[in-house]
Amino acid sequence: MMRIRTRFSSLYSLFYGCVCAGLALILSSCATVPPSTEMVYKPVFEAGPRQDLYHVIGPAETVYRIGRMYDVPADAILRANHITDPRSLKIGQKILIPGAAPLRPVIPLFKSSKWKYIVIHHSVTDDGDATSLDRIHRRRGFDRGLGYDFVIDNGTRTRRDGQIEASPRWIKQMDGAHCKAGGMNQCGIGICLVGDFTHEQPTKAQMDSLVLLVETLRNYYRIPLSRVIRHKDASGARTECPGNSFPWHEFKERLRKGE
Repeated sequence: MMRIRTRFSSLYSLFYGCVCAGLALILSSCATVPPSTEMVYKPVFEAGPRQDLYHVIGPAETVYRIGRMYDVPADAILRANHITDPRSLKIGQKILIPGAAPLRPVIPLFKSSKWKYIVIHHSVTDDGDATSLDRIHRRRGFDRGLGYDFVIDNGTRTRRDGQIEASPRWIKQMDGAHCKAGGMNQCGIGICLVGDFTHEQPTKAQMDSLVLLVETLRNYYRIPLSRVIRHKDASGARTECPGNSFPWHEFKERLRKGE
């Protein structure tokens, strides 16, 4: 009887040890699981009838997110374009969106404690979008491409005025490459408005989208208004970005009124 109990005790210890090891492995692996995502949809543009239209694939865009932008199921987009593997889509590819609703911004949000600031930039180009800025940054030696987290378009190239584009860095929650000063690449969300605001101002649609985006990010990540800064405000920065004509005080006042 004593021998049976000893064997049972040994088996129980072995079983218990395996369970603990298994749990430890599971818990440790949780740290590598990508953070959960929430999507925020808020209409900015005027309502209108549904229509078929073409959309040009940008960096980090998926059929799912494009479907959310136009309120069209992803499988309907795949069928309309005879696409069997969504992973085969390439940047710059034009696809048909059947029965698309007016475009709405899609702002993906990820649970994270790293984001403490929001940094505003301008592209210092008259035209552009996330795709063209990605090419520019790669030519400058950014091996991971576009350095900003978000781009707000001005109606040139393939995007509408005021359209919000989330970059691959944001989707993957990588460090930025937009503001080395003050360590902002590690803790600041970089938002770039397409345009050169040295002498000109952003469009009204861009400013409306910027307010929407910044308010959404501030509320989700609990970022105080004092930490919404211009690139040139970062400690040690040597730049005039986002340009002397950027309506900074009016922008901050709109954010104050929204609190």
